[in-house]
Amino acid sequence: MQAKRILSIDGGGIRGLVSCLWLGGAEDVLAQSGKPGLLGHFDLLAGTSSGALIACGLGMGLSPATIAGLFHRHRHDIFPGMVERLWSRAGRVFREGLSAPRYDGKGLENVLREVFGQTTLGQLKLPVMVTSYDTVSREAVIFKSFKPEHRDLPVWEVCRASTAAPTYFPAYPMMVEGHACALIDGGVVANNPTACAVAEALRHDKQVDQCSDLVVLSVGSGRRNRPIPLRQAQEWGALEWAVPIIDVLFDGNTDSVDYITRQLVGPGYFRLQADLLAQLDDLDDVSSVNIAALETMATDYLQSAATRATLKELAKRL
Repeated sequence: MQAKRILSIDGGGIRGLVSCLWLGGAEDVLAQSGKPGLLGHFDLLAGTSSGALIACGLGMGLSPATIAGLFHRHRHDIFPGMVERLWSRAGRVFREGLSAPRYDGKGLENVLREVFGQTTLGQLKLPVMVTSYDTVSREAVIFKSFKPEHRDLPVWEVCRASTAAPTYFPAYPMMVEGHACALIDGGVVANNPTACAVAEALRHDKQVDQCSDLVVLSVGSGRRNRPIPLRQAQEWGALEWAVPIIDVLFDGNTDSVDYITRQLVGPGYFRLQADLLAQLDDLDDVSSVNIAALETMATDYLQSAATRATLKELAKRL
């Protein structure tokens, strides 16, 4: 497998829409540089959570605009509103207790089945990596379309496993390499899967001698900057930290991977990321107001001089 050019996509729930818009911007700059198409310029795709859905969608041949449309069209199916959510929880509370996940995952599964059908990892047009975590073995699970043991796994199930964010969705039961797994969101392993992809490239591509031989595009979904004040951080216990700690863990490993990859790859590393307004950082806010605000933020970022310069330099290297 040749893997000198890597595209990596962070997780972020509904903010995957932002990632799609930035990918569309990259595609436009490539076209303006006489290099049309996105897939033809990358050798390896990697994704976590919503980024897994995007990476697999791209690997199946869907455009960033088409995948963005899926987030638009199915957002209420994936993240049902209050009435549907309360009705679902009322039925689950007897089986799962008062601390049941916010969503039952059925809507998400239906959407993934509709998008990917019976497509397997091995049928994707480009090598793809997807992260997840098995709570049974307490080990990371890295799905690889180019690994013989994973080639026949349905794409929709792999994406369901990678998007099972704790407290939001139930873990997904799945047989992987003969082992019964309880899989949760890949964000607990690598919400930014770039370092995993770089390691894979160095391992498999004999033409890549060092990280400086690589060209890497790492696409974020917006960086949270909502503060947790000192008093709360000191006084919160297990109950108060239950949901915020998920976001903190995802953000922390995202930033650490960004730092590590930037140091290793150097000038060949390109990162698309921008700060979110506090009210835009929820994984599951699918209101029309929030969607419009996310789109405005993503568009403003693409139009900035710094981003345009980054994408033009990327286009020269691809």
